[in-house]
Amino acid sequence: MNNNHFNIGQSTNNLNRVQILSEALPYIQKFAGSTIVIKYGGSIMTNNKLKESIVNDIILLSHVGIKPILIHGGGPEINSWLDKLNIKSKFKNGIRITDSNTIEIVEMVLAGKINKEIVSLINKQGSYAVGLTGKDGKLIQCENEEDIEIGFVGKIKHINTNIIKTIINAGYIPVIASIGADLDGKSYNINADTVAGEIAISINAEKLILLTNTAGILNDINNNDTLIRQLNIEDIKSLITERKISGGMIPKVNCCIRALAKGLPAAHIIDGRVFHALLLEIFTDQGIGSMLVNSSNQCINSKH
Repeated sequence: MNNNHFNIGQSTNNLNRVQILSEALPYIQKFAGSTIVIKYGGSIMTNNKLKESIVNDIILLSHVGIKPILIHGGGPEINSWLDKLNIKSKFKNGIRITDSNTIEIVEMVLAGKINKEIVSLINKQGSYAVGLTGKDGKLIQCENEEDIEIGFVGKIKHINTNIIKTIINAGYIPVIASIGADLDGKSYNINADTVAGEIAISINAEKLILLTNTAGILNDINNNDTLIRQLNIEDIKSLITERKISGGMIPKVNCCIRALAKGLPAAHIIDGRVFHALLLEIFTDQGIGSMLVNSSNQCINSKH
């Protein structure tokens, strides 16, 4: 009797696996050869198991013919190192005030620690990643933001797509830290969402995916059941006006709006706290987060 129960359970598990693969196959075929820009940062970076899950998802995307580009920030780690050095973290409108001492720590943490940890994790799993900052190969050229109070915070002027394409075409996964440089080589801190959006535009990506610590865009921020699975630019603007989108979500949706207006087919804001969130969003009919499109005429019959 126990053996029968085991066999039934095993058959059910096998059937579930087959159904998952069957659902994923059309999306694997659809997106094979396309480029997807993924932004990873915030508090989800502090969970090592989640980090491994995200890395494994990115490796799988690469193995099925998709070209992932990973952009990362590292706010919590930067805060931790600033605390250790008795440097107070200061923000203005959600943007880190970055003086000369702070930019040194930001660059050290993003380029020297976090970037190399992610690259090592990917390489450890048998894939090949190349770590970069915006200073490498003049990848992200920027200038100082107009607000001098926020210090060394950069406004992107140009993305050198040649270096990204060279890395991708050689079969490597680019892992890019959100540091840029001006024409004199001076370093600037740049919002990682903004970097991801601008790279998605410049590289003509198929998708921009922002991994966050929320379920997505919610009609009621206190209720995950109010997740809005698909919305267009006008919907987003209405939600901002109604203050249903506020705080740290505003720069995220703004970079999505800009990318969509420049021709990006779709942007996604998803819950990075969910294991294998990337695969669930890209390869399932329903997805797990919010998909943003340019107009209501796009993707009416499909989450993708």
